[in-house]
Amino acid sequence: MEKKQANVAPLGLLGFGMTTILLNIHNMGFFPVSSVIISMGIFYGGIAQIIAGIISYTQGKTFAGTAFTSYGFFWLSLVAIWLLPNTSFEMAGSTTASFFGCYLVLWGLFTAFMWWGTWGGSKVQQFVFLSLTILFFTLALSKFLNNEFINEIAGVIGIICGGSAFYLAVAELLEEVKNKRVLPF
Repeated sequence: MEKKQANVAPLGLLGFGMTTILLNIHNMGFFPVSSVIISMGIFYGGIAQIIAGIISYTQGKTFAGTAFTSYGFFWLSLVAIWLLPNTSFEMAGSTTASFFGCYLVLWGLFTAFMWWGTWGGSKVQQFVFLSLTILFFTLALSKFLNNEFINEIAGVIGIICGGSAFYLAVAELLEEVKNKRVLPF
C-alpha cells in the first residue's frame, strides 16, 4: 500500500497569506513595523514557507517548491533589510528608498513570471500571483516616488492578495479534510 503524501500547500499559503496581511496593515499606516511583523516574517512567512517548498520539491512539485522557498527567503531577506542596519556590520547600512524600490521590482518581475506559470490552473492561484505582482510594482512605485499614499494603496492590494492566499489555503485544507470540494478555487 502506497503512503499518501500530505499537501503542504496550505502551510505555505497560510504562511504567505497571514504574513502578507500583517505587513500590509502596516503599509496602510495602522501600525509601525514591530516584533509582530518581524516574527511572522522570520518564522511563518519565512521558515514555514521554506519547509513547505522543500517538501514540495521532494514531491516533484517544482513550481510549488520554487514559489514557497523563494517567497520564504523573500520574507527572511526583508527582515534582514530592516534589522541589519541596527547591527555592528559596517556594510549593513540603511537602504535608500530607490534601491529598495529596485529590490521590489525584481520581486515583481519574478512574480509576474510565476503568475504566467499559473495560467490554466486554479483561478484563485492566478489571482494570488497577479495581485502579488501588482503589489510588488505598486510598492516599488511608492518607494521611487517617496509617496505614502501609493504605499497605502499598496497596503489595500496586499491585504487582498494575502486574503486570497489565506482563502486558497483554507479551500485546499477543507477539501482534504472533507474529501470533497467545499470552497471553489
